[in-house]
Amino acid sequence: MSALSDQLVSFAILAYLVAMISHAVEYALGNSRARVAAAPARELVGAGVGAAGGSTPDAPVDPGAAAAERTARRARLGGLVAVAATALGALLHLGALVTRGLAADRMPWGNMYEFVLTGTWIGVAGWLVVLWKRPQLRRLGLFLSLVMVLLVATAELVLYTPIVPLVPALNSYWFVIHVSTIVFASGIFLLGAVPAVAFLMRAGYEQGRRSFPYTLAKRLPAAAALERLTFVLHAFAFPVFTFAVIAGAIWAEAAWGRPWGWDPKETWSFISWVIYAGYLHARATPSVKRNVATWLAIVGFLTMLMNLFGVNIFFEGLHSYGGLD
Repeated sequence: MSALSDQLVSFAILAYLVAMISHAVEYALGNSRARVAAAPARELVGAGVGAAGGSTPDAPVDPGAAAAERTARRARLGGLVAVAATALGALLHLGALVTRGLAADRMPWGNMYEFVLTGTWIGVAGWLVVLWKRPQLRRLGLFLSLVMVLLVATAELVLYTPIVPLVPALNSYWFVIHVSTIVFASGIFLLGAVPAVAFLMRAGYEQGRRSFPYTLAKRLPAAAALERLTFVLHAFAFPVFTFAVIAGAIWAEAAWGRPWGWDPKETWSFISWVIYAGYLHARATPSVKRNVATWLAIVGFLTMLMNLFGVNIFFEGLHSYGGLD
């Protein structure tokens, strides 16, 4: 089962890579419809039309418009292939988690490798739900698939840990309660960071700025839709994250005799909570610009990455369960 899990992770990475390439094809060909709409109609020169009772010949097909329409169809096909590859990657990804859990005879959240695998799967599963509800946001999938390739490949190549029993401190029913909610919130925050970055790019384009991501930004969904999605995802994840922090404090009281001790992971969880709370407060304040609030969401996700990678790699504490040597 362990070997099968490893193979499924590799196949999932390949599927996400195919999705990323297919989305890139969709981006490259995505302006074909605009060219079709802007293509001037050609008229026949010298085609005699009788003044009375004459018949008008059929207008010739514009070769440029026909080629542009074919390109547009290829772009749509690229988008559909990308969605299919993403869904396939999510299934393979889920299979890797299930087989890993069966091989370990526990929930697959015992170390950094397993946590990253689970959090990224939550993110891609959430993306498929968003795509089902709002198919017009499909082009955002380029960024999501890129994030999946980077994070899952990092987990497989850098963070991989052989299956081992849980450390004694994790052998508690609070393991399922606390870790399941923290990994779920982390996955949704990961997904929420994608439209947040895309919103800043698209908003700059709509405001007339021609910066480096101009080519990508002009083909993104509308800034208002991206900003709304960013808010919805964070508003959904924040209460779950809050519960996870509270559950962790209760577990710490039972395991270590104190609910809070400013352990590095506890400290960075608190920092993340404050920043995400600040984002939601700023988002609800009319005087705060949406791009300012969105920057807070991005900073919040960076603190989550620090808590996941930086704390496990560079700090020692009671939460040092990363599994890295």
